[in-house]
Amino acid sequence: MNKLNNFINILAGSFDNSEQFKELESRGITNFPFAKHVNTICNDKITNLPKDFQGIFLVEESYYTSDGKTHSSPHLFLFTEENEGIKLTSYELPKGYDKNTFTYTQLESIDYNSLKISEKFTPAIYTLKDNVWEGGSVSMFSPVLKFTLFERFSEGTLEVSESMEVNGKRTFGYDQPIIYKKIHK
Repeated sequence: MNKLNNFINILAGSFDNSEQFKELESRGITNFPFAKHVNTICNDKITNLPKDFQGIFLVEESYYTSDGKTHSSPHLFLFTEENEGIKLTSYELPKGYDKNTFTYTQLESIDYNSLKISEKFTPAIYTLKDNVWEGGSVSMFSPVLKFTLFERFSEGTLEVSESMEVNGKRTFGYDQPIIYKKIHK
């Protein structure tokens, strides 16, 4: 559990890519989003966790702003320590919430037994290499829709590469990872 706690200590908090965004903007690159992540441990809001539960649930609130418009992409993740590394399992948003209402501050008490693992998302495994956690997964959301995730986490920095492809053609994602810096815990 010590590895899991170290991993979550890096991942929990508020992050944004303002440094990267400003640097790209100064080079005339304007098609890259300003992005913010707010990652909050939420085990305290989940009732009926199994006795001796060893996992850590986290609400991830992601906000992307481009062309003057901001859209949110919240997630509920469970992190567990496995032999091969730290495993991220994605859960469906709890009943009664949607992408506009699922935030840690709006999250009411929810029953563990009502939570449903996402059938679309392939769990990601992260391993520690030279003080950097890295890993990801490839998920087939449908026979033609592929989601690829690769991330690197180190103290104060999250590098996130996400892409969506439909029939092999990228419909979402960027040529470089979004580089988030921690703004506060």
